[in-house]
Amino acid sequence: MKKLFITAVFALGSLTAFAQEEQATEAQDAATEVQEEATEVQEEATDAAAEGQEAATEAVAQDDFSEIAIEEVPEAVTSMIETNYPGATVNSAAKNEAGHYKVEVSLEDGTSGALIVDEEGNAVEQ
Repeated sequence: MKKLFITAVFALGSLTAFAQEEQATEAQDAATEVQEEATEVQEEATDAAAEGQEAATEAVAQDDFSEIAIEEVPEAVTSMIETNYPGATVNSAAKNEAGHYKVEVSLEDGTSGALIVDEEGNAVEQ
């Protein structure tokens, strides 16, 4: 009878240990699933932010700038470029209905970019 009781205790202990391992495995699986869902949500948020940035870039690009000759850019604008960007070369220029100028410039180090300024050479925030 004593052996039967000890055998039953060991059997119950083994089953309990197995159940605990199974619960730990289930908890780990649930944690992995939650982490995967969080990663998916983060990726969706990143994609949405990228789409928003693209839309903002398109909004600036579609401000109806019309190409003009570089000679048509006001002296105040060219003076501002010469003062703030010594050695810069003006590649192209455009103007919109609001009187803003979009000037594409290249710097001596090979970098290039666009400046949007008003007729007096003040930077315009878009």
